[in-house]
Amino acid sequence: MKKLFLYFVVAASSVVTLHAQDFQGMAVYESKTSTGDFKMDSPQITPEMQKMIQERMKKAFEKTFILNFDKSASLYKEEERLDAPGQENGMRMMASFMGGGGIHYKNVKNKTFAVEKEIFGKEFLIQDTLPKINWKMENESRKIGNYTCYKATATVPANKSDFRNYRMKTEAKKDDTKKDDSPKANNIMDQVEMPKDKTITAWYTPEIPVNQGPENYWGLPGLILEVTDGRTTILCSKVVLNPKEKTTIKAPTKGEKVTQAKFDEIVAKKAEEMRDMYQSRGGGMQIRMGN
Repeated sequence: MKKLFLYFVVAASSVVTLHAQDFQGMAVYESKTSTGDFKMDSPQITPEMQKMIQERMKKAFEKTFILNFDKSASLYKEEERLDAPGQENGMRMMASFMGGGGIHYKNVKNKTFAVEKEIFGKEFLIQDTLPKINWKMENESRKIGNYTCYKATATVPANKSDFRNYRMKTEAKKDDTKKDDSPKANNIMDQVEMPKDKTITAWYTPEIPVNQGPENYWGLPGLILEVTDGRTTILCSKVVLNPKEKTTIKAPTKGEKVTQAKFDEIVAKKAEEMRDMYQSRGGGMQIRMGN
């Protein structure tokens, strides 16, 4: 009973802070995407080169994001950093596919979002309605930093323009001893598939009672401090409520305006063009990624 009373005192204090006229918060998130057993099978790729590629990929998929939020809106942006020496354009492009770059704005009051993102050398402004997430509240809790968090899960449609959602085709795993040297077998886009949906797990804290979270995650009675989405985990490492320096939270405006569905279509078409171009050159390298 005493612990319950203390919880309500903390929650009430948070609500008082939240309802301040100029309330604003800032959260730092660390995002990591597992590349699994990533291998390039080619006579030209030595074990040393393989190791270097794996290390660069791991580094490219370790990102830091800043979420600035108030009572109704948020701005989620990757923290700027200098590229590592020798990092190729291809690696940066792949990292962009894997959820990197851009500015992500959410307004939970009018249930809209806007994403400013550069891909294939062109800027797009994706504007659409926030996807509804049917959260299931689980009977589990844990501490993240000083905050008590509660577990929630949901099944959502897989974002077709987010390459983090791709997985290896089941058929390709049946017999690894059979080697297929055809262009189709050697093409990464023919080795993977996009699932229809995916299961996500989130941990939120009612001690920060805002309807916000990283990326497009929202809809829980508290700030989402951690979310696991397939091979990607986004974990909050720092929270500052009412920081001294305020951030202007407004929707981005640059880029060609498209809906999410249109953007997915553009990315899918470009990926198809890249696959056809690779096959026409008789691609002689096979890429394997674990689950």
